[in-house]
Amino acid sequence: MIWTKFAVAAVVAALISLARFAGPVWAASIDPLVKGNSAFALELYTRLAKGEKGNFFFSPASIHTALAMAYAGARGATADEMSRVLHFGLDQKDLHPTFASLINTLNSPPLGFDQKPVYQLCVANALWGQKGFPFEAAFVDLVKKSYGAGLHDTDFVKPEEARKTINDWVAEQTRDKIQDLIPAGLLQASMRLVLTNAVYFKAAWAETFDKSATQDRPFTTGAGQKVQIPMMRQERHFNYSETDDVQILELPYIRNALAMSIFLPKTKDGLGQFEAKLASQPLSDWLGKLGNVKVDVSLPRFKFTSSFGLGDTLQAMGIKAAFSSDLADFSGMTTAEKLFIAAVVHKAFVAVDEEGTEAAAATAVAMDGGAMPRPEEPKVFLADHPFIFLIRHLETGEVLFVGRVVNPKAE
Repeated sequence: MIWTKFAVAAVVAALISLARFAGPVWAASIDPLVKGNSAFALELYTRLAKGEKGNFFFSPASIHTALAMAYAGARGATADEMSRVLHFGLDQKDLHPTFASLINTLNSPPLGFDQKPVYQLCVANALWGQKGFPFEAAFVDLVKKSYGAGLHDTDFVKPEEARKTINDWVAEQTRDKIQDLIPAGLLQASMRLVLTNAVYFKAAWAETFDKSATQDRPFTTGAGQKVQIPMMRQERHFNYSETDDVQILELPYIRNALAMSIFLPKTKDGLGQFEAKLASQPLSDWLGKLGNVKVDVSLPRFKFTSSFGLGDTLQAMGIKAAFSSDLADFSGMTTAEKLFIAAVVHKAFVAVDEEGTEAAAATAVAMDGGAMPRPEEPKVFLADHPFIFLIRHLETGEVLFVGRVVNPKAE
């Protein structure tokens, strides 16, 4: 039996407007899927935080979607491990139509008076398969129907040409924010399939920061150094809560359709301690006690790019068989050869300023084969030390992006 590799490339959070595909609108409740992605997001963040010392940013939605397409062809123990680690919570029959409902909803932003979307958010997927390779028609049809991922004939015998074609697609979907997602040398002639997912997001704040209020202020980095950075500021009513060790602030984007949630430890060196407990309870518990209060917000401008090889991390989380040439079972994709995942790569970009947020990310999995009696004093939310942030689609609750700012000056 010949073992070959395949690659799953997920391009995520690249702020862009893409064509929609026809799919069921809310064919099933997406709640189990969204809750599963939230749990996966926090667990993956915790794993990545242990190996990263500086800023980092990723799209759990992109990674989740890319691996879901691979899961569509997984069987036996391989499928069981993927389902457990990814917190799918639905069987194959229901999972993929639910993804279609979620993607369709994310791809349907509200329109303004000019009949144009008030923000840009879209998800796109594609399959890149070896020319002439006999993929199972049921797999190709399922991924096309549920994820809008068409199959593109690709010649991996010419790996650099294939890499350029796929990377060009990624760059186009992310408006050039993600370049060279698939690094040189990753693709090989034995590759049979690359799966790509792209998410593009760009939105203005519901209430923009006044640029004239931005001033240079000190920020204490994760290494304990003080750096001068542009600190944005505004005072308004926001959703806010706090615990003994962290402040939680929600900054809405235009139309209150999406929001950035920021977790700011109360002590300048408290990030590590908070990270250790972040995944100990559901995201809904952390955000469930937010209340509308006046907050004096100071938030740094920041912009950076992150790149990850996620294969080892996903295996440590429990997806083991899928990466093993001996154990992987992707017979739902093809019976001609035995496929396994050779690599998973992810790249993400984020930029936050007075106007709003732009974010882009990419992942690749390579497989070979309410009133007050007197004026209230505002809460002070001074983000002058490391913090965690995430961006959610509020209608669905989907966690699109997660990141950590340790030094706003580092790109």
